[in-house]
Amino acid sequence: QVQLVESGGGLVQAGGSLRLSCATSGGILNSMGWYRQAPGKQRELVALIHSGDSTNYADSVKGRFTISRDNAKKMVYLQMNSLKPEDTAVYSCTNYRGDWGQGTQVTVSS
Repeated sequence: QVQLVESGGGLVQAGGSLRLSCATSGGILNSMGWYRQAPGKQRELVALIHSGDSTNYADSVKGRFTISRDNAKKMVYLQMNSLKPEDTAVYSCTNYRGDWGQGTQVTVSS
């Protein structure tokens, strides 16, 4: 079974930055995505990187977040800048093959 492990979450003030990492035991040459779920809300797509390295972002994070990956290290990253309180959520990564990480908490204070 493929394992995905997120890290890099934490508490940050509004306007600050965090870099999330997703380590996987499987390959990452296919599409990889970051999702988030805030309390009382449905999980939503944050960013997606396709096999050809094209990317998609939720409108709410465009221009602030950047998804990237290192195939050799089997790592996927989410650089989050200009964070807002509404970015507070548990962030999880997926390989779109049914595997999810346990998530990492991001809390942005105002």
